[in-house]
Amino acid sequence: MEEVSIQKELKGGYCNSLTQHSRFLTREVQIGDIPMGGLNPIRIQSMTTTDTMDTLGTVEQTIRMVHSGCEYVRITAPSMKEAENLANIKKELRMRGYTVPLVADIHFTPNAAEAAARIVEKVRVNPGNYADKKRFENIEYTQQAYQAELERIYKKFTPLVKICKEYGTAMRIGTNHGSLSDRIMSHYGDTPRGMVESAMEFIRMCEDLNYFNLVISMKASNTQVMVQAYRLLVETMVKEGMNYPLHLGVTEAGDGEDGRIKSAVGIGTLLEDGLGDTIRVSLTEDPEFEAPVAKALALRYEKRALLLSGSEEGNQRIEVKTLPYNPFEYNRRHTTPVQHIGGHFHPVVMLDVSAQNLKDPFFLQVAGYKYSAGLDKYNMADQACDLVYLGDALPSFSFPGNLKQVYNYQTWLGLKDKTNCHPIFPIKDYTTNNLKDSTLNLVCVDASDFNVVQLKALDPVSSILVLETSAINGMAEQRLFFMALLNAGITLPVIIKRVYKEITADDLMLYAATDLGALLTDGFGDGVWIEARTVDLSLLNATSFGILQATRTRISKTEYISCPSCGRTLFDLQETTQLIRSRTDHLKGIKIGIMGCIVNGPGEMADADYGYVGTGPDKITLYRGKEVVKKNVHANYALDDLIELIKEDGNWIEKELGD
Repeated sequence: MEEVSIQKELKGGYCNSLTQHSRFLTREVQIGDIPMGGLNPIRIQSMTTTDTMDTLGTVEQTIRMVHSGCEYVRITAPSMKEAENLANIKKELRMRGYTVPLVADIHFTPNAAEAAARIVEKVRVNPGNYADKKRFENIEYTQQAYQAELERIYKKFTPLVKICKEYGTAMRIGTNHGSLSDRIMSHYGDTPRGMVESAMEFIRMCEDLNYFNLVISMKASNTQVMVQAYRLLVETMVKEGMNYPLHLGVTEAGDGEDGRIKSAVGIGTLLEDGLGDTIRVSLTEDPEFEAPVAKALALRYEKRALLLSGSEEGNQRIEVKTLPYNPFEYNRRHTTPVQHIGGHFHPVVMLDVSAQNLKDPFFLQVAGYKYSAGLDKYNMADQACDLVYLGDALPSFSFPGNLKQVYNYQTWLGLKDKTNCHPIFPIKDYTTNNLKDSTLNLVCVDASDFNVVQLKALDPVSSILVLETSAINGMAEQRLFFMALLNAGITLPVIIKRVYKEITADDLMLYAATDLGALLTDGFGDGVWIEARTVDLSLLNATSFGILQATRTRISKTEYISCPSCGRTLFDLQETTQLIRSRTDHLKGIKIGIMGCIVNGPGEMADADYGYVGTGPDKITLYRGKEVVKKNVHANYALDDLIELIKEDGNWIEKELGD
C-alpha cells in the first residue's frame, strides 16, 4: 500500500469530532481533471436519464447537467454496446468544449466495465452483482465455500482493476442496501454491516493489486440504514488504515418536497459529522434539478467553515470520550411520557401560530385542521400538528379539542379557562413560577447553557423540555445536550426547536431536515418545532412531518421508493410515479417501490411493501415485498392490478371525498 499518514482511531468513533464540524480527511483521487477528496471541495454529480445509445440526446442532457452544477456525469452502460458508445458521447462532448469527467455505471456485466474503463474517467461497480450471485436465494455457505466464492470473484474482478491502473481510470465501489449478494446475505443478513463487508472485500482486492484510485458509497432508501452503513464503513476503513473518499446518496428518495427532505436527512446527517466528498441527490425528476439541491447542501458547510474560522465556537475543543448511545444502531432514547409526549408515543409536531389571524379558524387548515362552519367542527388530517404556540395572543374562537395550546407563562396565568392550555417559560423561572400546570409545562433550555442539577429538579410528571440553540454548529450542540441527559439518567421528553431567520423555502427544507433529522436518526427527540417567519405555515407543517417520515419515526402518509430515471428505465418514471401517487397517496404507512428496470428492482426497493418494476417495453412485474406476484403485466393494466393486490392483502381503504 502507498505511504499515507492515516490515524487508526477517530475521536468521534466514526468521525473527527462529535461536537464541532471537522471534515474527515480522505485520500485525494484523480478523476479526469477534477480531483476528489483530500482538501478539495465537496463535488457535485448526477446521472443521465437518456438512452445511452442516443448519443446526441445524452450529450445535450450532459451539457444541461454541467450548466446546472454537475462536476461529474454518470451514464449507464448495461451492456457492451452502451459501453462502446461512451466513446462517441465523450468525443462529441470534447468537440463542443466540455471536459466534464464521465462515469460509467455498471451492473452484472464485467465485460462492459472493462470496455468502459478504457474510455471514461471513472467506472462504478456494484459489489453485490458485479461477479457475485443475486437470486434472492437463502444459501448457507460454509467458510470454505465462502472463501472459494471470494477467490472466484477476485479472478473475475482483477482484469478490470488492471485496466483501470493502465488507463488511470478511477473506480467507485458502490454498495446498495437492496442488492447485497446471496453470499453476503447468508453471513451478515440485510444489514449495514453486510453493506460494509460487501465493499470492504472489493477494497481489499484492489489494495492487494496495488490499486488505490477508489471512491466508496453505501446507499439505501432507508435513511437510518444509509447513515449507519457509512459510519460503520469509516470506522472499519480507519481501523484498516484506509481513508478513501465517500460518495453520499440516498437511493430512490422520490420527488418534490419528499425527495429533498429525505435526501437532506441522509446526506446532511453525514455532512454534519464531516463525512462526504461528493454528493448525488437522487430525485424522480430531470437530472438537472438534482445538482442545485446537492449544491445547496454542500454550500452550507463551505459557509459554515468561514463563519467558524473567526468565532470562539470554532475554537472549542470539547471531545466526547465515550458515547452513551450506539451510533450504528437505532434506539430511541428512553423517556418518561408526559401527556402522550415521549415514551413509546410518536414524536409530536409543534407550530408557532402567534402571527396568524386568530380571529379566523380557517387558518388552521394548513396545520391539519379543516374547519366546517356549518357543523362548527374540525376535520383532522393525517398531518395535523399536535401543539401550537400562541405566545401572548388570544384567539377569538375555540380550538380543536385535541390540539394543545401553549402560551407564555404570564398570559397563561391570566387565562380564565385553562383547559388544554399550557405554559412555556425558561428554566431559570421554574422555581420562581409558583403556580404551574398540573399536567404539562414546557420548559425552555439552551443547549449551550444548562445545569444538570436544575434539570433534575424539574417535575418529571409534568415537565417537557424545549431544547433551543443559536450555535453555528447547532445540531452538534444539541446532540451534546442529549448525551448529558443520557449520562445523568434524566428521562424528560424533549421537543427539539430550531429557528431559521431570513431563509428561503428551499433552504428551510434542506437545513431543517439535516438539523432535526440528524438527531432523530440517533433516537434523540420526542417532538420538533421549526420556526421561520419568512416561510408559510403550511410548509413548516409539511416539512416537520416530512422529516419524521424520512427518519421513520412517525409515518403519516404513503411512502414512495422511486428511483431516479436513467438510461435503463423502461417507462416514463415521472409520469408513472405521479399516476400511482394520484390513486394511492391516501394509504397511510404503505411503502410502494416504483423502479424503472430490474437492476433497480426487488433489491433497490429493499423494504417496500409493494413493487412496480419495469421488465420490458410496456411490461411491468408486480412484487409483494421481494416476492414476484405477477410477471409481464401490460403497462395499461399494471396499476389496476397493483391496487387489486393491495386490496387482497386487506391494506386498501377507499379515498374520502375531497382527498
